[in-house]
Amino acid sequence: MPGLYIHVPFCVRKCKYCDFYSVPLDGATPRFLAALERELRQLPLDFAPDTVYIGGGTPTSMEPEALKQLVDILKPVVARGRVIEWTCEANPGTLTREKADILKAAGVNRMSLGVQSFSAETLAFLGRIHSSAEAVDSYQLLRDAGFDNINVDLMYGIPGCSREDLEDDLGRVRQLAPEHIAAYCLIFEEGTPLTQMRDAGRLEELDDDEQLDQYRLVRADLGAAGYHHYEISNFAKPGFESRHNLLYWSAGEYIGCGPAAHSHWRGVRFGNPKSLEEYCAALEAGRSPRSFEEKLEPEAKAREMLIMGLRRLDGISVGEFRRTTGFDYRDLKPAEIDWLCHIGMLEEQDGRLRLTEKGLFVSDSVFAELV
Repeated sequence: MPGLYIHVPFCVRKCKYCDFYSVPLDGATPRFLAALERELRQLPLDFAPDTVYIGGGTPTSMEPEALKQLVDILKPVVARGRVIEWTCEANPGTLTREKADILKAAGVNRMSLGVQSFSAETLAFLGRIHSSAEAVDSYQLLRDAGFDNINVDLMYGIPGCSREDLEDDLGRVRQLAPEHIAAYCLIFEEGTPLTQMRDAGRLEELDDDEQLDQYRLVRADLGAAGYHHYEISNFAKPGFESRHNLLYWSAGEYIGCGPAAHSHWRGVRFGNPKSLEEYCAALEAGRSPRSFEEKLEPEAKAREMLIMGLRRLDGISVGEFRRTTGFDYRDLKPAEIDWLCHIGMLEEQDGRLRLTEKGLFVSDSVFAELV
């Protein structure tokens, strides 16, 4: 099933750990929306999405009128398909009841709330604009607006945060009882303020043992609370797994619109520039906004499907992989897969290849061997 991703490039303030493309609002919303509408008119006529995901940036940083315009220009594309999941990201501190009502009325049926932590000190360290109380209030606001499918983002592996701090965050999120929880380990991305602070010796990353201990705590705590761990960083109550993200992890087809958005459609991968100015200028001139395009050879596509599929806890079906790609996965990286199985990072069991518990935490290193 194909998906549509919309990248809204606006944020009130960039968080210290974030490397996603975003810019201040600064009066640019009308130009962006006009350009986005032009790009949506360029979509293939046979593209009919089953999932829609509005991300960013912070979509709810826009004023209500602009948010209403955004969902209105999406409606013709949504009407083409059988959209079963329509997600919008929101951040506490930017969400209001009016905005929630606009999204609900448009047909958005899943919200993703960026909480990250309930600790005032941690939120300040990360550069978040909201308080713990605002996070709880925003969650309740979504419930009051009628949303019955909510994801909450949490972060662990944060310098200065102990196991006890994480236990408190997990307890707070369990009290909210969202349908889905995305729990991510902090990553020091190149060029971000936190990485610059680390490189200058002003802070230290948690060591691997501490990060692993916190990851195990997250898995055990959420599992005991009835959440199914179905992807490296994602936990859901039964039936509430993110269909749009499962599309990515199954190497499915999707089209991304907006600056910095990427697509995978009919064997071609392409993306838009990480520049609102370049994106808008191209569309205003009647050109495609694509900044790159590449055709994936069958073996490269199969290798990508292998890596993305291993993100899921149930791994890859050997038979299904062969039927879908035409390759036996062992033919792609035979020596590497044998070695990763030998050292306990991968396991083959019941006709499936999957990451072991040991491999889950160092999955990026495992995937680097399979590229």
